[in-house]
Amino acid sequence: MEQQIYKGKLIKFHRLKIAKKEELTKNTFCLEFEIPAEIKSHFKFKAGQFVSIKFKAKGEEIINDYSMTSAPYENKIALGIKVNSPDGATSELYKNYEVGDELLVSEPSGRFTLVSKPSEFRTIIAFAGGIGITPVLSHIKDLLHNEHRTRIFLFYGNKSSEDVIYREALDNLARKCGDRLQIFYFYSQEKTSDQFFYGRLDEKKLALIINQILHLDDTDEESTIWDAVDEVLICGKGDMIKTLANACYHHGIPKKNIHFELFEEYNNDIYPIEKEFPLIENVEVEFKMFGKEYQTVLPDNKDKVLQQLLIQKFPVPYSCKSGICGSCECYLEEGEVELLENEYLTEKEEHQGKILACMSIAKSKKIKLNFDLT
Repeated sequence: MEQQIYKGKLIKFHRLKIAKKEELTKNTFCLEFEIPAEIKSHFKFKAGQFVSIKFKAKGEEIINDYSMTSAPYENKIALGIKVNSPDGATSELYKNYEVGDELLVSEPSGRFTLVSKPSEFRTIIAFAGGIGITPVLSHIKDLLHNEHRTRIFLFYGNKSSEDVIYREALDNLARKCGDRLQIFYFYSQEKTSDQFFYGRLDEKKLALIINQILHLDDTDEESTIWDAVDEVLICGKGDMIKTLANACYHHGIPKKNIHFELFEEYNNDIYPIEKEFPLIENVEVEFKMFGKEYQTVLPDNKDKVLQQLLIQKFPVPYSCKSGICGSCECYLEEGEVELLENEYLTEKEEHQGKILACMSIAKSKKIKLNFDLT
């Protein structure tokens, strides 16, 4: 995952020295950092999480998020990073920093995580597109290391075979754990000898995968592998996530078991809004952010709160606008909203009065929010 975002919450950074830098493909590279003993406790993390890096690019201070490819048991912070354009900030990061240089690195965060269940027999399905393999690789290593009864099926899409990131690492894991890890590569712009593996990962491809790869289950003759799926991991571009998440749901996977992570801004809902709301016009909104008080009036409640505040040019923190990243997390101090499905907040946090502005529809004439969580 890579995205430059407006940080709406206090994030702690530490100076870390680059221990390794390596080119992976023509437009991707990896960074590893040394973690001094005195701050190791600050860099404990879960598989699937990310760190933010603060650095200078073209005279400006940039904060980008990058997912870790390392697993917690490896005791290191390793990142996979894509250079999207020669003129972009990440290109500056690649060109201007070498082994031995220091960068400001945040403490790990993110909720693209799974609850560990080492005593259970589990089936995990993962879909990744391009650089979206980074947090998925962290998950795969962690699951293979800690859950010896878990099997994993990875479906990894790229434009071509030369664009595949971490191919050697993935194939090595598959060789070592062939009975528990199977990997299938798909190419959207390179013809393959088997037509099955040509094309994008989408709802049509998923149906074929279920029928042709996940159909027979050696561990249970009365069901298919797809019937046994416990959790689904998806990381890639927004359209890919939306397509596959909905397809998995329509093929019987509960939404709570479908986990996804974006690596770019995405402004659409992952799941369609199935509810209708009574129209409320001239909604009064008061909110607090960085100690400042703001007031405004929304024309109506036809759109979500965050999107309407952004239209009015308020500097509200956000990244994905899809209920995934949590950047717009806030407290609802007064009024009522309908919080739509999201991948971020826990039930406990919702009971505490937390909402995501990007997934909230106003249901009262006035609402009061507080973005200052710390």
